[in-house]
Formats: sequence, C-alpha cells, structure tokens
Amino acid sequence: MTLTRTALAALVDHTLLAPTATPAQVEALAAEASALGTYSICVSPSMLPLPFAPGVKVATVCGFPSGKHTPAAKAFEAAESVRHGADEVDMVIDVGALKAGDAAHTEAEIRAVRAAIPAPAVLKVIIESAALTDDEIVAACRAAEAAGADFVKTSTGFHPAGGASTHAIALMAATVGGRLGVKASGGIRDWATAQAMVDAGATRLGLSGTRAVLDGGTAEGY
Repeated sequence: MTLTRTALAALVDHTLLAPTATPAQVEALAAEASALGTYSICVSPSMLPLPFAPGVKVATVCGFPSGKHTPAAKAFEAAESVRHGADEVDMVIDVGALKAGDAAHTEAEIRAVRAAIPAPAVLKVIIESAALTDDEIVAACRAAEAAGADFVKTSTGFHPAGGASTHAIALMAATVGGRLGVKASGGIRDWATAQAMVDAGATRLGLSGTRAVLDGGTAEGY
C-alpha cells in the first residue's frame, strides 16, 4: 500500500521521550500533532496529566526504558498514567528475563499491567526486537497475545542494539496474524523507511521527527 501524507500521519504516535523534555515542549508537540493529523502524542508519564486538550490521543510509557522494574511497579505506573489521562500505555518487558528463557515471566508481567489498565485503555508491549533472536521475538509476541495486549512494539529507541527493522516487523506481524497491532519504533527517520515498515506489516509508527518525515526529509532523533 502506497501511503499518502494523510494516511501516514494517521499511523503515527508523535513522540517526545527525552529526559530533558519540558512542559512547553510537550504542549508544542501536541499542537504540532494536531496540525499534522497524527494518531497520538507519546510522552513520559511525569508529563501527565496534561493541562491542555491535545486534540489527539495521549500515549505514554511504562517501565521505560530498561524494563527492569517489577510487574507490580509497572502495573502501578500504568494505572496512574491512565488515571491521569493516558489513552494508551507502551510497556517495556524485562528483556533479560525473556532472553534467559523465562517467557512465563514475560506473560505474567504483561498480564499484571493489562489487569491494571483494562479496555478501553490500549496496551502496547515493547520487546526490544533488535536485542532478540527470531525465536525470542516469536516468544515475546506469543506472551503478549496470551496476556491480552493490543499491540507488540519493536523498540524503546534507547537500546544500544538498535531500533525497528523490517525483518522484525514481518516476523512480529506473522506471529500475531492480525490479532494484535504491530508498532515500529526507533530509527524511522524518512518516508522510505516508514513506508517499508508499513509494507512489512506495521500498523502504527513511533516517530519523533514526524514533520520532517512527512515533508520527505530526514529526521533526527527517535
């Protein structure tokens, strides 16, 4: 599917997760998201609740960026974010536990967060696909589906192993078979890469340099 500018924008979580982000920058992000027609903004939980109406959905993160938080801590953080106005939560799994072969822990921590933020809140599960083998990606996606998540997501954008790849997206999409959404994030800095991720099976994109991508340029950052 060849994307139009409007269709691409509608897939984007317009993202600002820098530790140095200020309230004024978040307000500017929301205004830009509204002007561009993105699906949502994605901001850190400490920025919630927003003292203004963003005009788009609000997403946030949980257990970010390391994933090395207890399931109870992740569940509390997610629930607090939803109470403060988040429509969607992108949680980071404990990647080390999965790599140690403990997919049961991965499923349990996702279940804990899902129980804390039932529908209509949307739960996306960040698996850090660049740090995983193909078998581990499949295991993570299966755990997310079994635990009731709505999406699987490639990356935080902060891991040294890297961000999204078309290979990972295709594998994730094949594993969830359309039953869950698939979000590509990390390293998507131009239109061609965004299009390639959608062609591979992505149904949502995490971008920070959204305007540059939509304008056909090359974005910096996330």
